[in-house]
Amino acid sequence: MERPELPLPQLHAFVVLAEELHFGRAAGRLGIAQPPLSQQIRRLEEKVGHPLFTRAPGAVALTPAGHALLPAARRALTGLANGLAAARAAGDGRTGRLRVAFAASLAPTVLPGLLRAHRARFPGVHLDLREMTTAPQLTALREGTVDVGLLREPPPQDPDLSFTTLLTEPFVAVLPTTHPLAAKPTVPLSALAHAPFVLLPREAGPGLHDRITTLCASAGFTPHVAQEAVEWVTVCALVEAGLGVSLAPAGIRRVRLEGVVFRPVDPSTARTTVAVARRTGEESPLVDALLATITGLTVSPA
Repeated sequence: MERPELPLPQLHAFVVLAEELHFGRAAGRLGIAQPPLSQQIRRLEEKVGHPLFTRAPGAVALTPAGHALLPAARRALTGLANGLAAARAAGDGRTGRLRVAFAASLAPTVLPGLLRAHRARFPGVHLDLREMTTAPQLTALREGTVDVGLLREPPPQDPDLSFTTLLTEPFVAVLPTTHPLAAKPTVPLSALAHAPFVLLPREAGPGLHDRITTLCASAGFTPHVAQEAVEWVTVCALVEAGLGVSLAPAGIRRVRLEGVVFRPVDPSTARTTVAVARRTGEESPLVDALLATITGLTVSPA
């Protein structure tokens, strides 16, 4: 790339003088005295090789060379101003593309409020949303194909990733309406000991799967998994079909199926953690801005 021959301060002085056609007023706009302004114009004229202005007592006018230079000078200054504005916006996290993975169970609860809040604060940021269970999210974050993850039950330690807890959410029992426990206001976990379960496969979300089986173990049983499904809507549909019961985050109550009921479980301390994940040590104004939006949210899980 060739080095520009014309310094920007000289172009700026030229454009201002071309607009004012008066050395005193132009110097005032530039915040300098008239002699330095005259020197800038003379240096520019030396580089061009022709006078840019005609000078007469009380009258300054553009020469043909000045008329020819003016549009290009304005474009150069406008381009620089736009470039600086774009650089500042990118540096502040106000523009750009951010790839966000999210767990499907957060779509009806956490995600809408987050999207509204962030788009209101940063309308110039494009959010590329990707629905993923926890295990694929962690892989995508490590491989750099997503920038932020909204997931459940993050691993306790990961040298490559950092996690910030967004909320904890209670579990609910997912039951067919014909189940004897469906009439109860609260379901003891131990009452599900002999029921077949419909659960997410462990490879899709190891942390959540293990959290559910640990809760069952604390109630004195190991769940008999009769069916598996990756999507919570499918889990609920299989429960409605009578293939088993399930434990699910409370936000799943927003899934409306006529043949399914959701009941709080006892103990009430049975909860699941929702976290935000990012790459450890990575500097990203876009990610920082999203985390700031998330920190300011009041999130209701159900």
